[in-house]
Amino acid sequence: MPESAGIWVAGVDGCRAGWIAVLRNLSDPKDLKLQLFEQFADLLSVRPELKTIAVDMPIGLPDHLGPDGRGAEKAARKRLGLRQSSVFSVPSRAAVYEEDYRASCETSLKTSSPPRKVSKQCFNLFPKIREIDSLMTPALEERIYEVHPELAFWRLNGKAEINLPKKVKSRANPSGLDLRRDLLASKGVPQDFLDQKPPRGCGRDDLLDAAANSLIAEGIFNRQAEPFPENYQRDGKGLRMAIWA
Repeated sequence: MPESAGIWVAGVDGCRAGWIAVLRNLSDPKDLKLQLFEQFADLLSVRPELKTIAVDMPIGLPDHLGPDGRGAEKAARKRLGLRQSSVFSVPSRAAVYEEDYRASCETSLKTSSPPRKVSKQCFNLFPKIREIDSLMTPALEERIYEVHPELAFWRLNGKAEINLPKKVKSRANPSGLDLRRDLLASKGVPQDFLDQKPPRGCGRDDLLDAAANSLIAEGIFNRQAEPFPENYQRDGKGLRMAIWA
């Protein structure tokens, strides 16, 4: 937990072990913490309070999807070029709450126009999406924002996508990870912090993604970030459906 006073924000990424977070003290840029949280809700009880939490996980789930999907994904893909495949299409809330893959696909077909099934990669994220959705309220939007690491790197890279992937055939791509680490280091994140061994159950890519998200969290707090799309919609719970960068 942060021990020093100041204004704290967090960049968060889901991982096998839970949620990996890079906590930044905006009063002292060198004051960084890397912490693993078992439950996302634990971030809300961190003291000093985290003023902004930027998490790589969909927030805001529609009851029905039209041709453009959730909107946030389409807006992000338009800017990511070669990296747009990293943005998964999120189905309806009803499909997300199905715990069986076939049932989720069937529900998604019934709640999308044109009818679409669910990708296996997105289905594997459903437990974490449900974890956030179950606690999320419009009031918490003052602190919790949806982000996406590749859109974060796009923003940090002068609005240009990173030209090397993080993974090749589902395996870590060292060259692509080094490129992202060097970009983060150029933005003031100490390289030794970025090169540290991640906690058990987290990968190097998870650590780098959380660090990128933490810089976007700082941008959000300082009102230097923007939502994609700009004219976002809200879901049935009143939650905005936008990715920030």
